[in-house]
Amino acid sequence: VQLQASGGGLVQAGGSLRLSCAASGRTFSLYRMGWFRQAPGKEREFVAAINWSGGITYYADSVKGRFTISRDSAKNTVYLQMNSLKPEDTADYYCAHSPANFQPTDVKRYGNWGQGTQVTVSS
Repeated sequence: VQLQASGGGLVQAGGSLRLSCAASGRTFSLYRMGWFRQAPGKEREFVAAINWSGGITYYADSVKGRFTISRDSAKNTVYLQMNSLKPEDTADYYCAHSPANFQPTDVKRYGNWGQGTQVTVSS
């Protein structure tokens, strides 16, 4: 599976962005897709995840109520709608795939990392 993330940009605090992650290749094997982010000098952290079949979602506490993860099976694409953005949301955002029912927040359980897309939130 190959993943391609897009949609980042510069936005003012309180604004919105929608990230997309398009999957190609062995998409019939998709189990769970996740979004992670990494700010300069910090470790990569979990943001949200969604089960490809069934659509169960998981969120980090820091984004609950502001971010929404969704998927379009026909387009093999996962989205991250980010509302009420804060300066602390500034980071490179990555999408990745987990092949089985591992801990959804564990970055080590994900692979096929796409290239990051940069999100900058100005105050």
